[in-house]
Amino acid sequence: MFIGHYGAGLALKRFAPNTSLGTLLLAALWLDIIWPVFILLGIERVTITPGATRVTPLVFEYYPFTHSLLATVFWAVSLFVICRLLKGRFYTALALGAGVLSHWLLDAIVHKPDLPIGISNASFAGMGLWNHPWATALVEGLIFAVGLSLYLGTTRPINAIGRYGIWAFAGVLVIIYAVQFAGSVPPNATVVAYVGLAQALLIIFGGWADRGRRPGIRGS
Repeated sequence: MFIGHYGAGLALKRFAPNTSLGTLLLAALWLDIIWPVFILLGIERVTITPGATRVTPLVFEYYPFTHSLLATVFWAVSLFVICRLLKGRFYTALALGAGVLSHWLLDAIVHKPDLPIGISNASFAGMGLWNHPWATALVEGLIFAVGLSLYLGTTRPINAIGRYGIWAFAGVLVIIYAVQFAGSVPPNATVVAYVGLAQALLIIFGGWADRGRRPGIRGS
């Protein structure tokens, strides 16, 4: 899943309106941000097999430290605790933990049964929506649309950045998502990892756009 995770991050603004969108997106994308690091370090493994699913050629061979349910709970609790230790608001900490948990739950919708439950790689989850491209696009698109709607209903622009920046951010995400469907097969796992790390730029973009908005009723 790609754009659906950004939808989850946008939706979290409704529950933590004073928290930067960049921070909320970081939580929702956390597993996909640390996963490339684990790939580059050789701790986890991914291979490219065209036709592995109808949406993505990636075969996730081993990634229990970033994408197992057990690891997801660990990372969610860790972000919650770190936020509280840094004197963050309770609802901010709760939103960060929820964002991390949402990642695994949303991935479970699209992945084939390759999401580990525990570290041992003994049992897996996944509903396999990636084998149905149009259904995948519909589900992810709806999640993103709902998240964006919640965000827009929770914040109001205070300058041009806030008025137009969030739409530019949303447009870039939609374009990237469309390109993913029509894009070429990546040559190797290293390229996949660096593309994954590049999502940090999108998180920064979202945080920048959010700086031009404040919590409030739309139109006020």
